[in-house]
Amino acid sequence: MAKYVVKRVLLAILTIFIVSAITFFSMYAIPGGPFSSEKALSPAVMAALEARYGLDQPVPVQYVNYMSRLLFQADFGVSLKTGRDVFETITTGMQVSAKLGLSAAAVAIAFGLVLGSVAALNRGKVIDRIIVFFTTLATSAPSFVLATLLLLVFSIQLGWVPAWSAQNPNYILPVISLSMYPMAYITRLTKTSMLDALNQDYIRTARAKGVASYKVIFKHALRNALIPVVTYVGPMVAFIITGSMVVETIFSTGGLGSYFVTSINNRDYTLIMGVTIFLAILMVTANLITDIVYKLIDPRITFD
Repeated sequence: MAKYVVKRVLLAILTIFIVSAITFFSMYAIPGGPFSSEKALSPAVMAALEARYGLDQPVPVQYVNYMSRLLFQADFGVSLKTGRDVFETITTGMQVSAKLGLSAAAVAIAFGLVLGSVAALNRGKVIDRIIVFFTTLATSAPSFVLATLLLLVFSIQLGWVPAWSAQNPNYILPVISLSMYPMAYITRLTKTSMLDALNQDYIRTARAKGVASYKVIFKHALRNALIPVVTYVGPMVAFIITGSMVVETIFSTGGLGSYFVTSINNRDYTLIMGVTIFLAILMVTANLITDIVYKLIDPRITFD
């Protein structure tokens, strides 16, 4: 297993380098720059700003310089728009995004496993059809549409839930918006896996031996049904934490996603690179942890 982990870590590092290179050169391939929108700047001032941040150098040289500072000095640079340290900005935004994303992931996993198990154990009954209907509806509605509707109905029209504010953050509506789709997907995945597990010979054998129903369901069926769910949950958690850009923008939470959207609009190269690399690290780490959890759930799995 140690050999497998080392191999995956090396592949993760290569993946991060590829992502950083694609992002860096794509930014510079688009016409314009971080100071192009400043109408009051004269050509002399523009040239001075580009020289200060090293933007007057060839793009490959800028990439090598940026990655060298990042690798050897752990320096993400400063924002080209605000002058604020990029790592500090990422840390500040991540505090909100992590709390919001982990809450949404916990809700999605808990309700998804319960609803999927209930649907599998009551296959073809009314409760199964109700669960299937709502999960289909949830997977059909994009998160930004659901977020907008929730904000319009419960915050503006009914006034039941206050809008987000830095002084009094309310996570209810953002968590619901982020958790609905993954919860519906986990529900359907759990149901399919549970139905497959319940039809296996070892389940029939356990029941024939008189094993209690709750042991058959939770110790045998659900445990084996978790493997496909874990495959989805690992990347899902990283995606919810880092990919909630539109939802965070709608609710103005000030999380990492909203910072990322702002950095793209402002052509803030250093902030775009910092957030992209940080998100790539989270994604490859989540995938590695997912593979390791496989082994804990099912010892029969081998890493070749």
